[in-house]
Amino acid sequence: MVEVNFHSVEHIRPSRKKPIFPVNDFLRQYLKKYGREVKLPASYNDLLRFTYSIPLKDKNGKETLWETVTYDMREWEYLREALVDIYAILKTEGDFSYNTHLDVARIDFCSFGNSHPFRIRIVNKFNDNYDHYYIKQADSSRIYGLELEHLLSPNRITFLTAGNTLVEEHIPGIPGDDFIKNYLYRSDTNVIRFAKEFVKFNERCFVRLLGDMRSYNFVVNITPDIEDFQYRIRAIDFDQQSYEGRRNLYLPQFFKENYPIVQEVLKQLDKESISQYQAEERTMITIRLVSSRYRIKELLDIMNTDDISKPEKIEQLRVELADYFKQTLFLRCKTMGQIVKTQLKQTLRKSLLVIPRAGQRFDD
Repeated sequence: MVEVNFHSVEHIRPSRKKPIFPVNDFLRQYLKKYGREVKLPASYNDLLRFTYSIPLKDKNGKETLWETVTYDMREWEYLREALVDIYAILKTEGDFSYNTHLDVARIDFCSFGNSHPFRIRIVNKFNDNYDHYYIKQADSSRIYGLELEHLLSPNRITFLTAGNTLVEEHIPGIPGDDFIKNYLYRSDTNVIRFAKEFVKFNERCFVRLLGDMRSYNFVVNITPDIEDFQYRIRAIDFDQQSYEGRRNLYLPQFFKENYPIVQEVLKQLDKESISQYQAEERTMITIRLVSSRYRIKELLDIMNTDDISKPEKIEQLRVELADYFKQTLFLRCKTMGQIVKTQLKQTLRKSLLVIPRAGQRFDD
């Protein structure tokens, strides 16, 4: 097993524009089988019919990448009811009995990035408490990323699809860039524990080939513990699931936006500790894989034949991984799905040999 070297430094950047890959029939059937594909009262295209927009500023008065959009009255009345219903489908499996307490407070649109998402703010009319969810274009590579996150990470993900529409729950946490700026160097931050978590997050991304985890594409959750705090880094953008050709784009340590964290990892942890935390994370991923092995195999079988990247990127990644692991199996891969499956086998090989699998091998 080749360990990820945190002393290797390189500044990289993913492709500026990634195409939207349509959901094929096999993936659609998978989504229906596991309750992801449902009927929705409004679609992504419905939200595109806004009349105008104004830039959205944060609580400090700084402009964001989002714009608040408005609709004509007839369109708005329809959308208000439909979007509250979608929230109920997402949160309460379609129990609409609570809808009278809810309303749409705001709809924001982001033209930055690939998915051009809408962010829906739902407010409780009784106490003004609010929640968010997102409506995006359904992109098969993003859906694979969400599903692999749900199955292989320590986090569960709620999302729904309907035709060309993807609905995602809001993932709460401190944005990674905000954490670096306002929390990383605070006296009450346990930097050693956070450094450990970043090593584990780095490993999670590399094992399942989730790319572009720059600081603004993940959040940090802080949980009070017995005498201190625990940290969890969660990905919030799954657009770059096994799309890019460069191996290092799947390692958060190589993005310049994350460099302050990498510096703390090198300062706080020695090589043996880093290797230990990487091994711990691979073991936990293997346990999750084994417990969901049939569903994961079903997903990867569909992914194996799906078109979710460009031929030149597939060629580059399989060559780089073959060279990195000194393993020619990667050179036989013809799709990104095949590369992901080979990557899982390669990175989890030691753990797969020792964890019981009730007679079912992942190699099948």
